[in-house]
Amino acid sequence: MKQVKIIKISAIALVFLILQSCFVAKEYSRPETVVETEYYRTDKLPQDSLSLASVSWKELFTDAQLQNYIEEGLQNNIDIRIAIQQISAAEAYLKQGKAGYFPTLNGNATYTRQELSENSQFGGQFSSLNQYQLSGGLSWEADIWGKIRSNKRAFQASYLQSVAAHKAVKSRLVANIASTYYQLLALDEQIQITEETIETRTNSLETTEALKEAGNVTEVGVKQTEAQLYTAQAILIDLKTQSKLLENTMSILLGSPMKEIARGELENQEINTELKTGVPAQLLRNRPDVIAAEYSLINAFELTNVARSNFYPSLTLTANGGLQSLDIDNLFSASSLFATITGGLMQPIINGRKIRTQYEVSQAQQEQARLDFKFAILNAGKEVSDAMYSYEAATEKIDVKEKEYEAYSLSTDYSEELLDNGLANYLEVLRARENALNSSLDLIRAKNNQLQSVVDLYEALGGGWQ
Repeated sequence: MKQVKIIKISAIALVFLILQSCFVAKEYSRPETVVETEYYRTDKLPQDSLSLASVSWKELFTDAQLQNYIEEGLQNNIDIRIAIQQISAAEAYLKQGKAGYFPTLNGNATYTRQELSENSQFGGQFSSLNQYQLSGGLSWEADIWGKIRSNKRAFQASYLQSVAAHKAVKSRLVANIASTYYQLLALDEQIQITEETIETRTNSLETTEALKEAGNVTEVGVKQTEAQLYTAQAILIDLKTQSKLLENTMSILLGSPMKEIARGELENQEINTELKTGVPAQLLRNRPDVIAAEYSLINAFELTNVARSNFYPSLTLTANGGLQSLDIDNLFSASSLFATITGGLMQPIINGRKIRTQYEVSQAQQEQARLDFKFAILNAGKEVSDAMYSYEAATEKIDVKEKEYEAYSLSTDYSEELLDNGLANYLEVLRARENALNSSLDLIRAKNNQLQSVVDLYEALGGGWQ
């Protein structure tokens, strides 16, 4: 009989181990359907294991004033400070997840007074009963199906996601500060050129009025010169307004009240770092938003494990004990001690489909996280590709615009010389001057676009947070 009993216990244990191996929580692995070989097109720029993302922003942006603004922004920016608080909250949940393996302990102190009816069982003997109790309860759940382990991993993934999100905020902030700074420099140069143009056109208007009195030009020429002056003045108003608005934007990025932004000159801005994209797979290691998206997927995966484990019975051990007495004077005597130890399996049978619903919702959320991860990778690849092509286009356009501006400048000089000799129409001079101004402003935009594309490429590759 003893051998039969041992065999039965062994069989039950074996069946339990088989079930446990079948339904234990699954291990996460990066989905191959999401991670592709190529994420972006690289037609011209070099591609090797080195990436611009590994370069510190201090090495890329050499302007001392810009470096100071980035330092200030990283210290004071509101989004950065919010991200830090999110990390603190996620860290608290992580500590909670690690504590899931330990038993819970509760203490209890109660006093109960009961007034008895005379017609009750003990009413004839006692009119009232007093009971004093000091007790403690210990409860522990065995992690049979990996539920506690999956919860811990989910909290850990959530914490690492918040850390990656903080890095993404830093990367975006560095790029935004650099981008805004370069835009301000471009506006400064455009304002300077426009102011010089206004001065030149004011002198031209005086000359034209003198030529009209001399009978060399008509009133039409005077009014056209006057209109060109007003056009330049309107452009200057717009440029100065944009500059003030950008200074306000920069102040917000720096986490400070609105203030004037001191800055250098556009022509002194140099990017000496070689623009290398690295291999596409490095996006998974460098792009903080891509890293955060994967940790979000891991979190959803582990929560699906937790939801699946709820279908199976949970093994809990509980122990309760303490002191109990009808008289407070005897509460701390040995005769007042009591204790209870309970072990059991709990399996929900009918609970309004709550477990099934929770599992199906977790599956849907996991698929949503997988799609978010895939989109983050695709979007990162698009941004890298866009930035590379924009840089190439801006570089080519600078060369073209320089030639265009030179041609319009010569055209203006020649037309004015011909006008002085009576060989050209004044309308040709006005048109040449207008084209020269527009070309010079376009050239500055092209130079700014080149700098902006470098900033965009740096952010797209995941740089700025190191």
